[in-house]
Amino acid sequence: MIMRTTILILLSAALSCAETESQGASSDPLHTIAFGSCMRENRPQPVWKSIIANKPQLFLFIGDNIYADTLDISVMRDKWKKLGASEGYGELKRLCPILATWDDHDYGQNDAGREYPMKKESQQAFLDFFDEPAKSPRRTQEGIYTAQVFGPVDKRVQVILLDTRYFRSALKKHSKPLGGQDLEKREGAFGPYVPTHDPAATLLGDKQWKWLGAQLQTPAEVRIIVSSIQVVAIDHGWEGWGTMPAERARLFRLIADTKAHGVVFISGDRHAAEISVCREDAPYPLWDVTSSALNQDLSWQNEVNRYRVGCKYTKANYGLIQIDWNQKDPLLTLQVVSQKGSVVLQKRVHANELRPRN
Repeated sequence: MIMRTTILILLSAALSCAETESQGASSDPLHTIAFGSCMRENRPQPVWKSIIANKPQLFLFIGDNIYADTLDISVMRDKWKKLGASEGYGELKRLCPILATWDDHDYGQNDAGREYPMKKESQQAFLDFFDEPAKSPRRTQEGIYTAQVFGPVDKRVQVILLDTRYFRSALKKHSKPLGGQDLEKREGAFGPYVPTHDPAATLLGDKQWKWLGAQLQTPAEVRIIVSSIQVVAIDHGWEGWGTMPAERARLFRLIADTKAHGVVFISGDRHAAEISVCREDAPYPLWDVTSSALNQDLSWQNEVNRYRVGCKYTKANYGLIQIDWNQKDPLLTLQVVSQKGSVVLQKRVHANELRPRN
């Protein structure tokens, strides 16, 4: 009797696994993914019309999705409601799934990290707005990091959304206060922070680092790692992985150690758009498509970036990743698109270019 019960359990598990695999294999591959950051909820949002025209299968909201900047969670929830009331956002929500992570302003405070006192309450307000299921791990874990795989075998896209706020150590400030916005009009001018070499400094925290290592071993052909702050660019003194160079090196090393091919970063925060690539101390060229802001311009910015490919774009914009799976070596087209729908920055990368050299 025990043996028969065991066999039935194993058969049931096998059927369950087969059903899951069948469902995954029948899902459509992602070929159009849109993303963006830095949306002022109290301003007009014409960009949604252009995004919707591309018929994305997935939209990634990658930080500063509202500008809450408050300790009052009721104020924060009201700002989320204002975004939700946008006709364009509502239409996008009906068109495709939306996955999101946060940056400082929707987390709750400018440049804030783990010291923000309302982070638990802010997390629930964030998850409520994005209709996170009640039984989701994001409801009970610390931080909002998550991942999901889309598409059938051989055409899988893994989306990894990092939380660069909940666990982040304090940033190291520049010893000399900066004199205001006009400093940034000069090529190469920097922001208020300098890199820290404190060995205890962290961006992701221990639990998220362990989780990320496991996620990078999940089978996928393309991996989009969402970081609210820039990963590749390091020359400016504003927020970014460059403020914690040991953490940035750890990220690149983790990609190499897990042999995770197909990684492309997307980032926001900067109120300007650019495409960067790092080939040094990396397992293969690591691209970072920065798209910001969805409904703001920043025409005065003129900072250097040794990793930038092409120009910088400082008007309202969003990002697109288009994947052509019909080619023998799938082609990724990385784009920044203007508010009116014109492609202003673009780079084409084949999947085989995103593989370890050894």
